[in-house]
Amino acid sequence: MTPEDFDRLQTLLATRAGFRLTRDRLHLAEHRLGPVARREGYHNVEAMLETLWSKPVASLGWSVIEALLNGETWFRRDRPVFDVFSRELMPALVKARPGGKVRLWSAGASTGQEAYSLAMTALELGADVEITATDLCKQAIDKAASGLYTPFEVQRGLSARTMLRWFEQVEDHWRVRPELRRVVRFERGNLLDDPSDDGRYDVIFCRYLLTDLEPARRAQVLDILERRLVDDGCLFLGLDERPEADSVAFRPVAGRRGLYVKTPSALSRAA
Repeated sequence: MTPEDFDRLQTLLATRAGFRLTRDRLHLAEHRLGPVARREGYHNVEAMLETLWSKPVASLGWSVIEALLNGETWFRRDRPVFDVFSRELMPALVKARPGGKVRLWSAGASTGQEAYSLAMTALELGADVEITATDLCKQAIDKAASGLYTPFEVQRGLSARTMLRWFEQVEDHWRVRPELRRVVRFERGNLLDDPSDDGRYDVIFCRYLLTDLEPARRAQVLDILERRLVDDGCLFLGLDERPEADSVAFRPVAGRRGLYVKTPSALSRAA
C-alpha cells in the first residue's frame, strides 16, 4: 500500500464514518484489507484500492471501512462496570420505571458480547428489559444476531457456570439461548446519522468508541447520545474515555469510573 493510498483511506474513513486512521496503523490496515480484496476478486490490496479511487462504489467503500474499524470486545468487559450496572443501576431503574420496563442501548456493539452481557445481567435480576444494539459494521452485526461464538470468545469474560446457563453447544460453537436473544435487537447504524425515531433509553453503553473518532466528531456523537438518553439516565464510556473538555452534556459520577449523567445545563436546555 502506498502512502498516497493510506492518505485516501484516512479521508474515506473520516468522511464516511468519522473515525481516525493514524499513520502507525498502515501495516495493520494492509493486513485487514487483504481478505476484502480476495473476497471482492482482486489479486491484491493495491488493485482493489485503484479501482475504488477511479470508480467509487458505495458497497466496496463500506467494505473497506468496515474492515478498518476496531471491533475488539468480549463478554462483561470491565467487570467493575457490570458490577455497578447490576448491583446499583438496574435495581433502581426497575423500581423507578412504570411497569419496570427498562430500555438499554449498546452503541458500537461490535459482535454483540456487550449487548448479551447486559441481557444476562438484566434477566438474572428478573428485569423486563429491551436492548437495542447497533454497529456500523454489517459483518459484526450479522455475527451478533446469529448468537454463535467460538469457545475462546464465549470463555473470554464468562465463568463456566454462566456459559452453561446462557449458551448451548452447537457442534464446535456456542449459541446464545433463545430467552437471551429475544430481548436484544441488533441493527446496523451509523452514530453520525440523526436518529430515525424519538425513542430514548434509560442507559446507554458507548464504550471505547470516542477515542477512535475524529476530534471534531466527538462532540457531535455526544450530542446525539445526550438526546437519546432520558433525563435521569446514565451513560457508560470506556474507562479512559472522557467527554470533550468543553462538553456541556455530561458530568462524571464520583467513584464510578466510566459512568456519566447529564449536566444541569443539559437538563435546562432540554426543558
